[in-house]
Amino acid sequence: MTTPLETAPGVRPRRLWSVRPRSDRESGDAVASNFALHWFPARSFRRSLDWNYSFWLGTISAALFLLLILSGIPLMFLHIPSVERAYLSVKDIEYVVTFGSWIRAVHRLSAHLMVAVVFLHLVRVFLTGAYKNGHGRAQHREWNWVIGVAMLVSTLFLSFTGYLLPWDQLAFWAVTVGTNIAAAIPVIGPSVRELLIGGRNIDQPTLLRFYVLHIVFLPGLLGVLFAYHMWRVRKDGGLARADQVGLAAKRVEQPPSPNKTYSLLGIARGTGPTVRATTLQAPDELVNSVPDLVRRIAIVVLGTIASLSVLAVFVRSPLEEPANPLVTPNPAKAPWYFLWLQELVASTTVRVGSFAVSGGFVGGILVPGVLLLLAAAWPFLDRTPVSAEGRWFARPRRRQNLVFSLVALGIVALILLSMYCRGPSWGFYWPWQPWPQPPTSL
Repeated sequence: MTTPLETAPGVRPRRLWSVRPRSDRESGDAVASNFALHWFPARSFRRSLDWNYSFWLGTISAALFLLLILSGIPLMFLHIPSVERAYLSVKDIEYVVTFGSWIRAVHRLSAHLMVAVVFLHLVRVFLTGAYKNGHGRAQHREWNWVIGVAMLVSTLFLSFTGYLLPWDQLAFWAVTVGTNIAAAIPVIGPSVRELLIGGRNIDQPTLLRFYVLHIVFLPGLLGVLFAYHMWRVRKDGGLARADQVGLAAKRVEQPPSPNKTYSLLGIARGTGPTVRATTLQAPDELVNSVPDLVRRIAIVVLGTIASLSVLAVFVRSPLEEPANPLVTPNPAKAPWYFLWLQELVASTTVRVGSFAVSGGFVGGILVPGVLLLLAAAWPFLDRTPVSAEGRWFARPRRRQNLVFSLVALGIVALILLSMYCRGPSWGFYWPWQPWPQPPTSL
C-alpha cells in the first residue's frame, strides 16, 4: 500500500526502501519496521563484514540448516519409518519420484557439509580468540562458545540419526558401529545403548526413535540453540573484532550542555556538576546494516543454496542393498565424522596376557569426553589479554592455538586414514593398494 507522499508527482516510489534505502533514516527504519531485518542492529562495524575474517562460516551453517529443513519436508512425507518399507520408500524417492534423487542428494550433502562447516566455524572462533570478552559491558561470549559446542554436538547427532533412515547395509552397519561405541561407557554403557536403540538389537524401535529424533527433537533443539546463539551475538556487541575497533578508537570529551535551574532569586544559568562525560568515537568504522550487512548475507545464503543445488546434480546419494543383520560387511565403518573415534577404539585396544585395556572406553569415551570438556571449559581458563581478542594468529595466543590446531588436524588425519586406508579386518592398505579377495566356496 502506497502513501500519498509516495504517489505525489516527482517523488520516486519507495517499494524497495527496506532493502535499498536512500538515506541513513530509511536504513534505520528498515531495521525497526521489517520483521526479517529486525534481527540485525541498525549499524554494524565495517571490519566485522570482511570476507577474510570470519569467512561467513556461521551464515553458511545457517543456510545449510535452512536447506536441510526445505529438502527434508518432502522427504518426511515420502519416507515410511518401517523396517519392511523404509528401504523401498527411499528407493521410490531415488528412482520414481520426480526430482526425488536430487532432493535426497541436496539433503545428504547439506547434512555432511553442515557438520564440516560448523566444525570449521568453531576452529575459526578459537583461533581468533573470539570467545573472550572485550571492553563492552555485560558480555558473555564464553557462554556463547559453550552454546556453539552444544550446537556442534547436536549437529553430529542430527546427521547420525538421519544416517539410519534409508535402512540399507551402509546405514545399518554404520549405526551399529556408532552405537557400539556408546556401550563402552563404564557401568551404564549397555543401558545407554539399549536406551538409544530401543532394545538390544537395531530393529523397528530403533528406526522409529531415530526418525522422531531426526525430524522433531534435534531440529527443534538446534533451532532454539541457534536463536539464542544469534541473540547472544547481538547482546555481546557483534563479532569479537568489533571490540578491537573500540580499543583503537579515540576517547573524545563531550562538551557540557548549558542548563538552567529555577530558584527563589530567579533563573541561574550554567553547567551542572555531573554532565561532563567522554565517549568512544569511531564513525568511519560503522556502516548501515541495510544494505551492507544484508547484502552480504544474501550473497552467502543464495550462493550456498545455488552451489548445493548444482553439486547435487552430479553427486548422487548412495543406496546399497537392504539392511541385513546376518551379513556383516568387512570392513564395517561408522559415519565419516565418527571415524576418528573408531580409529581411536582400534588403536587403543591393548592386551597384555590376560589383562586388556578397552579401546572402546579409552578411544570412544575417555579421549573424546576429555576433549569435549576442555573445549567447553577453555574460555573460562584462558588468561590471554583482551588485545588478542578477535585477531588471527595473535602472538599471546600462539601456544594454545598451536595445540588446538594440532588436535584439530589430528582428528582430520584420523578421519582420512580410516576413510581411505582401512580395509578388511581393519587392516592398513594404501588407497591404490587392492584389497584381498575373500575366499569363495566351490
